[in-house]
Amino acid sequence: MTNVAVVGSQWGDEGKGKIVDWLSSRADVVVRFQGGHNAGHTLVIEGVTYKLHLLPSGIVRGNKLSVIGNGVVVDPWALFEEIQTVQAQGLRVTPDNLMIADTAHLILPVHSAMDVALEAARGKRKIGTTKRGIGPCYEDKIARRGIRICDLKDKTLLKEKLERLMDHHNALLKGLGADQISPESILEKLEEVAEKVLSFAHPVWRVLDQKQKEGSRILFEGAQGIMLDVDHGTYPFVTSSNIVASQAATGSGMGAKAVEYVLGITKAYTTRVGEGPFPTEQDNDIGEHLGVKGHEFGTTTGRKRRCGWFDAVMVRQAIILSGIDGIALTKLDVLDGMEEIKICVGYELNGKKLDYYPAGQADQANVMPVYESIEGWSEITYGARSWKDLPAQAIKYVRRIEELIEAPVSMLSTSPERDDTILVTDPFQAR
Repeated sequence: MTNVAVVGSQWGDEGKGKIVDWLSSRADVVVRFQGGHNAGHTLVIEGVTYKLHLLPSGIVRGNKLSVIGNGVVVDPWALFEEIQTVQAQGLRVTPDNLMIADTAHLILPVHSAMDVALEAARGKRKIGTTKRGIGPCYEDKIARRGIRICDLKDKTLLKEKLERLMDHHNALLKGLGADQISPESILEKLEEVAEKVLSFAHPVWRVLDQKQKEGSRILFEGAQGIMLDVDHGTYPFVTSSNIVASQAATGSGMGAKAVEYVLGITKAYTTRVGEGPFPTEQDNDIGEHLGVKGHEFGTTTGRKRRCGWFDAVMVRQAIILSGIDGIALTKLDVLDGMEEIKICVGYELNGKKLDYYPAGQADQANVMPVYESIEGWSEITYGARSWKDLPAQAIKYVRRIEELIEAPVSMLSTSPERDDTILVTDPFQAR
């Protein structure tokens, strides 16, 4: 069987939750490999809505092993609140079906405090973070001053590490005019949850290696979208981790050959939350229509999403950067009833034509989209489960997207319901 990595091919919010849930029912192990609780997946199963932030989507399926990999930054208090929420909805979450890498870094109260203080200091130049401490935690990780889950085993060492950590952060908090935080207060809070956190902790790289040898099907679940990747996205308006599919190996402790098929989740139009460039944004009635019909509000923050036309240039770039084999096209039904639909097929910048999204911040903000218009359709695609249920113009739109992004549509989603999916290629059987 093929191991599959799922990544978003735009700016996140592409509908990964439903697709990952559909795939997780066929997988044996589901692994989160990057990000933190700044992202969210919404799953609708038999009429029940689950909103997940840190927990892998496999947690809603019985007899699946869910893994939070070393590439994820973990807020233990947010995690246990989420566990409590889904348990109240009838799900089982125990150390038997959830494992966390013992090398994963912990998001501490100081990280969210730093996030808030730094974003306030940026003023009009703010990045648009969720203020949940993800960026400052990754910063500490790279600076080699972070606190890992395995550090909770040694109180003496933990105390020393916290003191060094807070020497750094308190100097910054003071300079930013924010309240300082004592290392003792953080240590006290960590001691309250340490035993519980450690009950889920494992060297998951060993567990995953064994599962691979046993022939288990492993699904790697990414958060957010490739255009928010810290290396390849619209920097600095990005997240603090790598989102591309190659991070699935790094962020789980598996070798580079672990991922055999990459599925890019792709919305039939484009959305973005927060600050940053957005060439095809429609700050008008069209954007408002897409937002209302598509229920475009963030799972994690509740923030209203910016909406615009499909950007084929950007998606093609994401496909190249992440080695995407095929896409799952979502929310096609939101375009039902539109007389005309536009697709961005190129850019213009300073009188020159571009067939890629440039790296420079000013260039990214100033490119002008070149559109191709396609006739819309009046029929309803909502709930369609086969190609014959789709109007001819909708099929034409899908085929044109395939041509422009140079990748096939492997799955087509026509509603939030799990079974309203047209399967073209089963990723687990692709190779």
